[in-house]
Amino acid sequence: MIRFEHIHKSFGKQEVLKDIELHIPAGGLTALLGPNGSGKTTLVKSLLGLVIPQQGHIYFEGKPIAGKWDYRRHIGYLPQIARFPENLRVHELIRMIQDIRSEQGRPDELIALFELNPFLNARLRNLSGGTRQKVNLLLTLMFDTPLIVLDEPTVGLDPVALVQLKNLISQEKERGKTLLLCSHIMSVVEELADDVIFLLEGRIHFHGSLQSLLQEQGETRLEHAIARVLKPDFHLQRMES
Repeated sequence: MIRFEHIHKSFGKQEVLKDIELHIPAGGLTALLGPNGSGKTTLVKSLLGLVIPQQGHIYFEGKPIAGKWDYRRHIGYLPQIARFPENLRVHELIRMIQDIRSEQGRPDELIALFELNPFLNARLRNLSGGTRQKVNLLLTLMFDTPLIVLDEPTVGLDPVALVQLKNLISQEKERGKTLLLCSHIMSVVEELADDVIFLLEGRIHFHGSLQSLLQEQGETRLEHAIARVLKPDFHLQRMES
């Protein structure tokens, strides 16, 4: 599905991606993890053509993406921070995205799922953070794309919406979709991920199944395994009562 070959990217003197070699096969959910500044967002934006690497090649479904744009029609993307014209109403934004893509999609199903009917006539600037995130998720998931990229999708969601999102992600996996998830919520990753990629200082420090990462670090919980990757001498200290 996706292949990165010898990807290097710098911003000024700061080298953000350092010789990234990576293959993400079709189907299942891969979690892209790492601390802030590790290169996760730059890697995702390179896949989307929003960042151009200085070196290397990226392939989507076997074809190079350099100089192309049409492959992005096959990707649903949820940015960590989505920015839309604040004066638009929610229903106007949905219609605008449909017109841009020349597709109807399935907005009605997702409007019902995330209980957005009361907000369809509201302007974006008047929405709460959680409702705005639901709108962003609707725009990402309403088209039938083989690849879905989710950058911190759970931010601002209430417990009900979070459960609905996790169920929806599981359904997309069952349909054979490929999902790439960036998240700092390890419980969500543990519940949904098949594979894990861990980036640190622009390099891949681990790529494999979730279970193999836990076994490698001798832990039963992902957050503790990640802590050991970041700090090999990490040990859990318990407070005494």
